[in-house]
Amino acid sequence: MVRNVRYRMVMVTPTTRRLARADWAMAALSAIAETGMAGVAVEPLARRLATTKGSFYWHFANREALIEAALELWEQEHTEAVIVRVEEETDPLQRLRLLLTTAIMLAQEDVIDAAVLASARHPLVAPALDRVTERRVGYLAQLFRQLGFPPVQARDRGLLAYTAYLGQSQLIQAGLSAVPADGAALRRYVDRILGILTAPD
Repeated sequence: MVRNVRYRMVMVTPTTRRLARADWAMAALSAIAETGMAGVAVEPLARRLATTKGSFYWHFANREALIEAALELWEQEHTEAVIVRVEEETDPLQRLRLLLTTAIMLAQEDVIDAAVLASARHPLVAPALDRVTERRVGYLAQLFRQLGFPPVQARDRGLLAYTAYLGQSQLIQAGLSAVPADGAALRRYVDRILGILTAPD
């Protein structure tokens, strides 16, 4: 959620550099963002990476292992890296503001969260999605506890914040112009969300 990473497939010029496991995982994540889980196929990815299937089997036993690696990369880049960045803020309200703003901006730039959510019933995606959802909601709840809310209220507010993000993410992916993109409109929108979510019962 923090790093501006766009998962787009690109043709790679043939090179003597040996591809790493992470190169394949990134390519697979790009395929998921573009065409869903069906896009994760060894031969097309090998062509995109300008390599052979032998390179794939050097790093992975099968397609399922590649999908798992791609989902681990998604989890790291779009959840754990965001939390690390947000934790650099000392004030919990500013952490919450930064988190919401970053998540919304990334949803505008990258479709990977929506693509993973669309494959929620896939047997490899489901556990990763459950884990990431719990991590995100749990971290939001932690921020609300730091703002002084009791645990149950903090959890409820964290869940509300996350569902608000998911709703806006879907609107963004639908291309609706009513969604604030940046600047003053986005700041005003985030401030309104914060006002609602932090209001006393």
